[in-house]
Amino acid sequence: EEQAQEAAGEPAEAATEAVEEGEVQEAEEKSPEAEIEALNAKLAENAERMKRLQADFENFRRRTRQEKEELSNMVIQGFITELLPLVDNFDRAMAAEATDAEKFQQGVEMIYNQLTEILKNKGMEVIDVTDAKFDPNFHQAVMRVQNPDLEDDTIAAELQKGYMVKGKVIRPSMVQVVAN
Repeated sequence: EEQAQEAAGEPAEAATEAVEEGEVQEAEEKSPEAEIEALNAKLAENAERMKRLQADFENFRRRTRQEKEELSNMVIQGFITELLPLVDNFDRAMAAEATDAEKFQQGVEMIYNQLTEILKNKGMEVIDVTDAKFDPNFHQAVMRVQNPDLEDDTIAAELQKGYMVKGKVIRPSMVQVVAN
């Protein structure tokens, strides 16, 4: 059995030695100049590939920037188109005779309601401060007042409304906070 294993192992070893000898002969056949030339060709090919990739990336960045600008312009145009009826109503209000203050007040209220409806449709919400505790994420305290009827850190009054768009605060409510 041992002779059979040795006999089976000898051809595999001989084949391995032959492959190694073939690689050595190939390496010996290539001169150092040929190797340098092959490496230089590979380097030039990789440099050219890198230049193409860099140009493709620059073109992608430019195209993306242009698309963002176009999208932004389309959004602004759409928003302004929605506001044009308000401008028309303001024009009518300013052209009307100033003899009836009550009708003028009603017209301004209609314009205000129209504007707030457009803004609500775009995702704007008013920050509610009714019976709220001070929260620096939604409120900006500009005054501290004493009020024995209210707990500490309760909002006593709203000085300026705050707004959020789709859950993100774009302007906090300016408030007075109770500090007893």
